[in-house]
Parts: sequence; C-alpha cells; structure tokens
Amino acid sequence: MEKNKVLLVDGMALLFRAFYSTAMSGYFMVNSKGIPTNAVHGFVRHLLTATNTFNPSHVIACWDMGSHTFRNDLYPEYKANRGAPPEELVPQFDLVKEVTEAMDIPNVGEVGYEADDCIGTLANLYKKDSEVYILTGDQDILQLLDHNVHVVLLKKGYGNYDVYHAERFIEEKGITPQQMIELKAMMGDTSDNYPGVRGIGEKTALKLLKQHGTLDNILDNLDSLTKAQRTKFENDLDMVRLSRQLAEIHCEAGVTCDLSKAQFNMNRDRVMEKFQELEFKRLDQII
Repeated sequence: MEKNKVLLVDGMALLFRAFYSTAMSGYFMVNSKGIPTNAVHGFVRHLLTATNTFNPSHVIACWDMGSHTFRNDLYPEYKANRGAPPEELVPQFDLVKEVTEAMDIPNVGEVGYEADDCIGTLANLYKKDSEVYILTGDQDILQLLDHNVHVVLLKKGYGNYDVYHAERFIEEKGITPQQMIELKAMMGDTSDNYPGVRGIGEKTALKLLKQHGTLDNILDNLDSLTKAQRTKFENDLDMVRLSRQLAEIHCEAGVTCDLSKAQFNMNRDRVMEKFQELEFKRLDQII
C-alpha cells in the first residue's frame, strides 16, 4: 500500500515571499473593491505549482496566530527588530485563509506558537506512517529533517526548489539536523533578534559542534577552548542557553489535524468561483 504524502505548507513564509516579490515595485494588484491581493495571488501560485510538482495526497497550511509567542515571554527582544506589517498586507492575512478553505485545505495554528511549531508538531505526528514534505522559504525548518521528513525550500521565482532530506544535510554540514538548534544557539540569529554567543560565527560553531557533539559538552569543557573562545562563552553563558530555547522548534504545540480532512481533492468549480470573486487572473492554467 502506497504511503500518504503529506505537504505541510508554511503559510506565513509563502505569503510574505509573494507579497515582497511584487510590493517592491509597488504592484499590489488592488481589485475593484479596493482590496490588495498580490500576496494571496502569489501564495496560491506557489502552492499550486508545488502541488503539481510533488503530487501530495494531503495538504495542510500552518499559520502564525499573532505576533506574541512563548518566545517573547522567554526573551522580550525576540523579533523586536521587526516593524508592523505593511498596510497593504494586513487585509490579506484573513483573505488567504478564505482561499485555502475554498481549496479544501485545512488552516492550522495556535495562539502563542509560530507556524514552525505547528509544522514540527504535525510532522512528528504524521512521519510514522507518511512521507512528509514541508514547503517553506525558512532554513530554520531544516532542523526537522528526519527519516520521513523532507524540506522543500523555495528559491527565486516559481517552481524552483532546493529539496533536502536528512542524509543530504548531514553530508553538506557534517552535523545532524537536530544539532542545527545548537549551531543557531551559538551563532544567534539577526533576523529573529537574539545574539547567541557574541563573536562566535558559523565556522567556529560548526567546528566546536563537530569536536564536542553538543552545546552542553562544549560548556562542560570550556578549558579545552582557546582563551578567546572561552572568554566569549563565559560572557554569554545565560544567553547561549536561552538562545537554544529560542532556536528550537517546539514540536508539542497543541495542534492536530485528522488526515481525512486534509485529503487534497479540490473542487475546481468552487475554487475558480473564489478566484473570480477576487479577480485573480492567470491561475486557471495551473489549477
């Protein structure tokens, strides 16, 4: 019996990517009701191109549910460097979920968690019996790679993908996907606004991980580091431990989705009706 192929979609990553690819030139695709639709249109194009490429049996879209999560409780500065979303994007947050509903794709999210956490939770749930593919533009999700979990990274344009499986990641990086959490803990993340160990970059962090295996082992053996490295770790001991908590995708969010409700079998007439309502063009060829 053929395994299910479940596509977990990082909705926020696709929506933001689609928005900024056209917004930079001021092209917001405002319809006759005055609603901008560029992000939703691009999201749908990314999604349908991926479903045509990977032929999933099931599709689920995962979303952030507001900007405040448990990570902000741990570290108030988490993502504090990010401004409010552009006003042309705001109405498209609800609109995109209407479109996925019209496509019979379940929308999943939980207040206090990021879309990544929902994706990790569902991936763990399904990987025992299904092949899981995660569609995203976010390399942080590579930490979820496992025996039946693959990551499809969007590249520039539509239909261009960098597909990762665990073996490829290990071969390229020399560490396991799980060790990526500790790599990020040391390096920090300027995009998410946490510093890690100041002065420790990817090259040094990778070398130390390969030598010691875990962050705890590194911290237990600071005497074996160079004087400069030891000083950097000693100055940021609390921060590196906190950064590990911030970097790790939380795979125990309280989300679930019965796969029987996620079977990918669109009603084309219903979907085209929604596209016409939103005045979408050039999507009928790929649906």
